[in-house]
Amino acid sequence: MATTPANTTPAAPHYPEQVTGMDILARALKEIGIENVYGLVGIPITEAAYIIQGKGIRFVGFRHEQQAGMAAATEGFLTKKPGVLMTVSSLGFLNGLTATANATVNCYPMIQISGASDPTMVDMNIGTYEQLDQFNTAKPLVKAAFRCSKAEDIPSAVARAYRAAVSGRPGGVYIDMTTPALGQIMNAADADKLFYKPVDLYSPVAPNAEAVDRAVGILTSAKRPVVLLGKGAAYAQVDDKIKTLIEKYNIPYFPMSMAKGLMPDDGPLSALSCRSTIMKDADVVVMIGARLNWLLSFGKGKWNPDMKFIQLDVEPQEIDVNVPIAAPVVGDMGLSLDALLAGLEGKTMSADPSWLTSLQAETKAKGVKFAERLTANKTAMPMDHWTALGVIKPILEANPDVILVNEGANTLDDTRDAVNMSLPRHRVDCATWAIMGMGMGSMVGAAVATGKSVVAIEGDSAFGFSGMDFSTACRFKLPCTVVIFNNGGIYNGAGVPMDKTTDPAPTTLDIHARYDKLGDAFGAQTYYVQTPDELDKALREAIASKKTCLIDVQLSADSGKESGHIGYLNPAPLEQITV
Repeated sequence: MATTPANTTPAAPHYPEQVTGMDILARALKEIGIENVYGLVGIPITEAAYIIQGKGIRFVGFRHEQQAGMAAATEGFLTKKPGVLMTVSSLGFLNGLTATANATVNCYPMIQISGASDPTMVDMNIGTYEQLDQFNTAKPLVKAAFRCSKAEDIPSAVARAYRAAVSGRPGGVYIDMTTPALGQIMNAADADKLFYKPVDLYSPVAPNAEAVDRAVGILTSAKRPVVLLGKGAAYAQVDDKIKTLIEKYNIPYFPMSMAKGLMPDDGPLSALSCRSTIMKDADVVVMIGARLNWLLSFGKGKWNPDMKFIQLDVEPQEIDVNVPIAAPVVGDMGLSLDALLAGLEGKTMSADPSWLTSLQAETKAKGVKFAERLTANKTAMPMDHWTALGVIKPILEANPDVILVNEGANTLDDTRDAVNMSLPRHRVDCATWAIMGMGMGSMVGAAVATGKSVVAIEGDSAFGFSGMDFSTACRFKLPCTVVIFNNGGIYNGAGVPMDKTTDPAPTTLDIHARYDKLGDAFGAQTYYVQTPDELDKALREAIASKKTCLIDVQLSADSGKESGHIGYLNPAPLEQITV
């Protein structure tokens, strides 16, 4: 075995008798089943990216590491296999770490591999190239972290990172890939001995029988039960088991945003429009892969104080987080549902029939009012969010296999409410942390991981976080359509005039911006639309084309409202706004 001093130019290996740590990394990824790597090259990973590509792994190069990370995380959510992000050191690592931390919070399996300076030089603070203790920076923010100081560590680190990413509650894992490890030269025969086939990378753990019996007893005695579906239920890919539980026992269901489509949003048992009623009146809620966080008022406040929660989750520490859980069922989601269904077999439900009929009546009445909202301003120009969504809704619902990526403020909230989903894992959005800037990365990741067409509906502010990576979709000729709602601002473009300044308001962007010109710059098929008919034609044509497309939708600057309940930032509608 030959090694290279950290402060000298590495020698070239004599192939095929010798290999480098970069060759070992590429082979480790290939042998464990990684098909795609997302990243942005530079010192010290450029050559590694070429070698990875040479192994038949697709390297999807981005313009910003955060978006590459969002793509990797999205692949993890959609496939249950870790998406892989590769970055350079220092600030490139930090850019990517944003996405890896977000993946950890949202339970997406993901591995970030970052080139890193020699840790012995970093530890002595001698001013080496891009000096940063990346390993200890990442460690508190990820599920697990490993440092490869020599090439011999690499196969084990990759296998252990994969196992950590997918086991139990999934999450982001970091590998600190140091320059000594990447540049190290080994005899190929010695390197071959480092590889092994990991056994049971994911080992499902079953819940205990007593916990299942308890849950069965509470559910069968419920008068007003509801199933609450979270994105963990969608991730688990146990769709048929969830369908059996709900339909066999006639239980109404309420999906969280990224669980939409796990059961049809407009199905006969859907209580999607009845959130307040469920919180106030349900007596038993079966949470499947969902958390009682801020999105659900922490299970307190407006919730029925006598509510009993049954919680199916793979992570024991999620139980009793905000309120006591009457029946925790901890274990693999598929095994937990199998056990619950087996326990329910032959049992009689005590649900009051009027509970379901009342929810169905409420859903029908609210559906009529919502339809009126979508058509209320059909002829008003410029369009508002609801006018545009009135056009988009039937098109996307007629193309259920198109994956919908969605972010923004009003654009996120209104699209989520407007567009019904009928297939699982076909909606990707900001998720638990409600972060902006995931759109382009998630769009690319969804298209690469699944091969399906993707439509990203973006607020103009949200698009600004990641818009340059629209070029990545263009470069790889992905079947992606970006729809930008341009109302000229964050929340809206009206702004609030303040004394002592002529500067734009903090919430004001540019109502005259022409985002379609950005698409032109990268060779996309582009549209600038101002009317419902133009939008209808553009979206249908874009989806059918299977090309990379961008649709700039001109909205009124007073379309949308500030969502943080700051009253004075929501002025009365403007009489006229020129666009």
